[in-house]
Amino acid sequence: MPDIETSSPVGHAGPLSATSRTRHGRLREQGRTDRAELLAVLRAGFIGHLGVPTAEGLMVVPTVYGFDQQYAYVHGSIASQSLSGDHPELCLTVTIVDGLVLARSVFEHAVNYRSAMIYAQPRIVADPAEKLAGLRLISEHLAPGQWDYARQPSRKELAATRLLSLSLAEASVKVRTGPPDDADSPDAQLGLWAGELPMDARWRPPLPDPALPSGLMPPPHIIARAGSEAHPRF
Repeated sequence: MPDIETSSPVGHAGPLSATSRTRHGRLREQGRTDRAELLAVLRAGFIGHLGVPTAEGLMVVPTVYGFDQQYAYVHGSIASQSLSGDHPELCLTVTIVDGLVLARSVFEHAVNYRSAMIYAQPRIVADPAEKLAGLRLISEHLAPGQWDYARQPSRKELAATRLLSLSLAEASVKVRTGPPDDADSPDAQLGLWAGELPMDARWRPPLPDPALPSGLMPPPHIIARAGSEAHPRF
């Protein structure tokens, strides 16, 4: 059984794979080759898109995920076609948009982003201890502290849930930062504004379930997740 870390992953030195699919052809300056860059993208993201070949054609499924130093984990219903485990290979993509890059020419417009693509043969996690650990990674990635705060899965719920493990051995990472690339072009003489329009995603104050008893405050880990500027509406 693979080692599963239930704490937050930290940067791990070492190069990424260099296969025919992960070598950077175009825009090589945006390519990243250190494994720590892959883990940084996975930490920053929350939703991945899982590319799946099916009998009816390709399917791209949005999904939450968890991960450790070696594996990414996705989960869902055992009835889910995308999680059947019969697919010879899947591709998990995670992208974070950091802003728009507005140039003097529409041809030079771009997006500042961080993106990772992971190619792997899926493995159904059957061992009960590993399955719980993988599900905890997913929960703790989304809301650190929630796994120990909330009720954990029952035996019936676990039986209805499938967990897939995807190796991080073959992955590609690209990152774009900075202003437009046309400052040295003839378009710079057009007298048009150009620059970056940053995007700043942040958590808002927690909103209580209307069914909660009056005055029941969110736990400290949720308040911490929302940030110091977020005041619960109670």
